[in-house]
Amino acid sequence: MTQRDRILGVILAGGKSRRFGGGDKGLAELGGRSVLDHVIARFRPQVGRLALSINGDPQRFARFDLPTIADQKNAELGPLSGLLAALDWQSQHAHDCTALATVSTDVPFLPLDLVQRLDAGRNGGIAVATSADQRHPTIAIWPVNSRAAIADALQQRRLSVNALTKQLNAVAVPFAMRDIDGMALDPFLNVNTPDDLAAARAFAGKA
Repeated sequence: MTQRDRILGVILAGGKSRRFGGGDKGLAELGGRSVLDHVIARFRPQVGRLALSINGDPQRFARFDLPTIADQKNAELGPLSGLLAALDWQSQHAHDCTALATVSTDVPFLPLDLVQRLDAGRNGGIAVATSADQRHPTIAIWPVNSRAAIADALQQRRLSVNALTKQLNAVAVPFAMRDIDGMALDPFLNVNTPDDLAAARAFAGKA
């Protein structure tokens, strides 16, 4: 079993998309496919197994043919809750995996070497992606033994993923901006708003 095979990829798709105007921003159209289709295409080859962490009706994700992890205990508490649910799912369904790689549902231009570089840089702990001096705490790799710290943070209602990664001394792994036809593309451009989607469409099919 290769190191890649020991990493469970989890796409965090449980947000409420308030800034996007509601609905599932991962299902928005980008270059003839959904944003989530782009994420899956770039992320799936980098991990041994792939699953979706979701809230609500799983049928809206049925066409992606991926296991869905329902966050039933703390659905209103944000990404840390989705991460805890994913770790619990891993212990039952992917116990041969030793780490989780997480990305959000709205990052269609993920680097193709994301997981490899995060895994190489983490020294057995947590690694977080950065670009343009900005941390992206939901784009990270987590050893399965980080579950206790995540559960403790949730119990104490310390819900900031960024704060927890800093508390746990996560390694920051920088990724460079990309030049696409003279335009700078952040590899972690996230589709949070309709304006973000318009910006992403300028890169669709080029990145």
